[in-house]
Amino acid sequence: MNDATRADAASVQMPDPKVRERQVSGAPGLPVAALCLVLVVAGVLLVLAGLFAGAGPAAWVGGIALILAGLIAAVGLTIVAPNEARVVQFLGRYSGTLREDGLRWVNPLTTRQPISTRIRNHETSVMKVNDFDGNPIEIAAVVVWQVEDTARAVFEVDDYVRFVSIQTETAVRHIANNYSYDAHDEGRLSLRDNADEITEKLSGEIAARVESAGVRIVESRFTHLAYAQEIAQAMLQRQQAGAVVAARQLIVEGAVGMVDMALQRLSEQDVVELDEERKASMVSNLLVVLCSDRPTSPVVNTGSLYQ
Repeated sequence: MNDATRADAASVQMPDPKVRERQVSGAPGLPVAALCLVLVVAGVLLVLAGLFAGAGPAAWVGGIALILAGLIAAVGLTIVAPNEARVVQFLGRYSGTLREDGLRWVNPLTTRQPISTRIRNHETSVMKVNDFDGNPIEIAAVVVWQVEDTARAVFEVDDYVRFVSIQTETAVRHIANNYSYDAHDEGRLSLRDNADEITEKLSGEIAARVESAGVRIVESRFTHLAYAQEIAQAMLQRQQAGAVVAARQLIVEGAVGMVDMALQRLSEQDVVELDEERKASMVSNLLVVLCSDRPTSPVVNTGSLYQ
């Protein structure tokens, strides 16, 4: 499976949202609060005048009406904190979202559900999954997200926080299933060596999964990536063997270069003239000395070259 096929498999089709956010501003809250206070005070005074000053029943009835009007109007006062919104509903119908912070006033008969628009973190638990090669691995990720559309977050899903959690874990599992922990072929992405490219794909898949809930993905990163315990030792030996082979290959390449340079210098400077048999013997000795993984004990020839 190539990267294009994986990208097609990673595409997620979510239902189109039926409601989208629209903002309502409401009225400034401080003037309305002052008006409510005036109505309540005036009503109290009228009630007192009707009861004790002989103003008659009309005065205290009017006073009670003013008090009720002031209290009902005060119910519409709403405090909106920074990085917070209020989803306003009137008789079950979505009216809009209050995003302007401070004291605002809306229809007292509406309900106003608070919802945070702060940036949040979600860290998945360490999950055991199989990578593309079928090897069990342990993987975990952290996702930075934020509510972008409050109407979709409230009305499109039951619990948008839980929805983000479940969809994030699903995306992490899907990405882990479609890539190998280690790539043994040229041109293949691996979870260990290409974390930046794969986390971009992870962010894209999570964003596609939670877009219907009005959530924006800021960033995602792997926080834990390792082979499962039952194969960790075997994979460690495999990695060590690969490192040893790569190191020995580099040593051999360097040794061959040094031997070739030694023969060229001897020939150019006429230090000694060697026949093909002696050259082969010299190459063999130098390669043994240079490529050995243990210190060598040279034997000094005190006789002639051919003894």
